[in-house]
Amino acid sequence: MKRNSYIGIWFRDFMDIFKHEMHLIFTDAGVMIIFFLAGLAYPLLYNLIYLNGLLEDTPIAVVDNSDCAESRRFINEIDATRECRIAYHCISMNEAEKLMQERKVNGIIYFPEDFGKKLNRLQTATVSLYTDMSSFLYYKNALLGTNMVMLHEIGKIQIERYAAMGYSGQEASQIVQAIPYEDNNPYNNAFSYRFFLVSAILFIIIQQTMFYGMSLLVGTAREENRSFATLPDKLEGNGIGRVILGRGMAYWLIYMGIGIYIALIVPAIFGFPQKGSYIDMIILVTIFVTDCVMFSEACSSLITKRESVFVLFLFMSVVCLFLTGTSWPVFSFPRFWKIFSYIFPTTFGCRGFININAAGGNLWTIHDQIIILTIQTIVYYCISYISIYIENWLIKHKKEIKETKTRLAAKAGIDLEEDKIIIAGKSDEN
Repeated sequence: MKRNSYIGIWFRDFMDIFKHEMHLIFTDAGVMIIFFLAGLAYPLLYNLIYLNGLLEDTPIAVVDNSDCAESRRFINEIDATRECRIAYHCISMNEAEKLMQERKVNGIIYFPEDFGKKLNRLQTATVSLYTDMSSFLYYKNALLGTNMVMLHEIGKIQIERYAAMGYSGQEASQIVQAIPYEDNNPYNNAFSYRFFLVSAILFIIIQQTMFYGMSLLVGTAREENRSFATLPDKLEGNGIGRVILGRGMAYWLIYMGIGIYIALIVPAIFGFPQKGSYIDMIILVTIFVTDCVMFSEACSSLITKRESVFVLFLFMSVVCLFLTGTSWPVFSFPRFWKIFSYIFPTTFGCRGFININAAGGNLWTIHDQIIILTIQTIVYYCISYISIYIENWLIKHKKEIKETKTRLAAKAGIDLEEDKIIIAGKSDEN
């Protein structure tokens, strides 16, 4: 094969573009901070913030107007749960409401005066629960703790009633619980908020930091009247593919390391469930990082200024987290948001990560996510190709475009220079 063959020239140009992009990355302090400080520190920071992962002993106030054996037993059992702690015994609802307004308690349990009497008369008794909805965790703990005790008490009361009717203890238990069951939550048996939230955030960090770092370089180039779309003359307009792949390879190599660190090492450090195969996880990270590279190249082509990246930072991260489906079920999304979620690699990357890491799935389990990530990669490559081709054409024909614009304006009787002076608010009076 000749040295100057097409493949050799292509590979040499590819390596030149790759080295140039690596040079830009490692000489830009802002990009280095985003890639290596944020990319490596954010996963640790989020895990340290939610290190406990569990909200225990939520303070509860009790208003027991019944003051019977059954209500006292109910209260003691609630106090014994992991979720709730009986912090105050109040004599009225007004006193309990004041404690909640002062943020001393996050829930109120109310027993009416006839609670014990109705139970003794074999009637339905009522227990009321009021919870603080300023945080979902307060509501979850108060409701979960109260419901567990209530179900236990209902079973105990039913057994007592059947025993009073002449059934033996075993017969009564079989009637109350005809089908024995066991509560088993294999994916998050501790109900840890950290497992629920941080699992989605980890992959979002990969996409967002890559996009912001790449966009910083693009914005800087355009502020300096440079463009990543400018192709060497020797490529003759046929080298867009090697520009995309050469630039992308620089980010891909960096983020394969960061991605494996985030997907495998960070969960091991903080005790996340790691039920899937490491090989499957590495394959998913490879596909996801490749998709993120093409996504970032396509979207960063819209960036015109360096500081505009930070506006996107405040807006897009929360949206991406919501669209993963961890905070709200996907089937409840409005149709617009379901369609909009297909824009971002994290929508399907996070779901695949959770299915493998927490649920113990494999590549076949997440084949739908892999297919969509692959389609996204192809689509974003095509968008990047088109955007670079258009921008490169505009750069090469900038002079001709300006001359044509001036000629058409002259035919229409428009003085472009005078219009610029008027728009700038200047005057010729001086």
